[in-house]
Amino acid sequence: MSRKNFDLSAYLVIGPENVKGRQVVSIIEDVVEAGFSCIQIRSKVASARELIEITGQAAEVIAKAGKSEEVALLVNDRLDVILAARKAGIKVDGIHVGQGDIPVDVCRDYLGEDSIIGLTARSHEMLEYIKNADVSQIDYFGIGPLRKSTTKPDCGLGLDGRVVTRSFEEISKIAEISPIPVVVGGGVKLDDIAQLAETGVHGFFVVSAVTEAEDPKEAAADLVKSWRLHGQAFESRRRKESRK
Repeated sequence: MSRKNFDLSAYLVIGPENVKGRQVVSIIEDVVEAGFSCIQIRSKVASARELIEITGQAAEVIAKAGKSEEVALLVNDRLDVILAARKAGIKVDGIHVGQGDIPVDVCRDYLGEDSIIGLTARSHEMLEYIKNADVSQIDYFGIGPLRKSTTKPDCGLGLDGRVVTRSFEEISKIAEISPIPVVVGGGVKLDDIAQLAETGVHGFFVVSAVTEAEDPKEAAADLVKSWRLHGQAFESRRRKESRK
């Protein structure tokens, strides 16, 4: 897996605080089998050792499924965890950071030219940032929230402390102006997938829609099926229009 061939279409963000007492690794196994293409390990409560262990378990699940070159494994923010995991022989494909986290150029220096680096821009300046950012070291933008998120209440906070959600119209504009792929999340549910696919973004990310579902594997499979159906239809129309 490299920064040139990764797939953002179905992206799970997961940590031990999101799984309602279930095993993180079992849900990762479910979503990999269901066709998810990207897994991000994220936790504000787990220790570094716990995160390394979870990352190792995720890498093992992906490898056992024969999908090490199809499913990207990322860690949120924790450059130290990625470096320690890699030293232990764990295959980690990259990192996701926010503008206020470790600078992208530092991540690139430590992780190498082939690693995937994703970035979330601050909500109050997202459009301007995406339009003007130096993306030479960034591989995709994560944007949102689509609606207020219970798993990350501070997602999308503006300067006034209020959550700034993203309309489908605004998401379409971001997808149009972004020079790199865009993935959308924050309160995304199955019913949103058709409209999200119409915006032209490269994929969706979810947490609770899968991790808190009664049947995580079924929920993940439904999301993948919907994205493939509506995303392919959008791409087909776009190709036809470009030929006119």
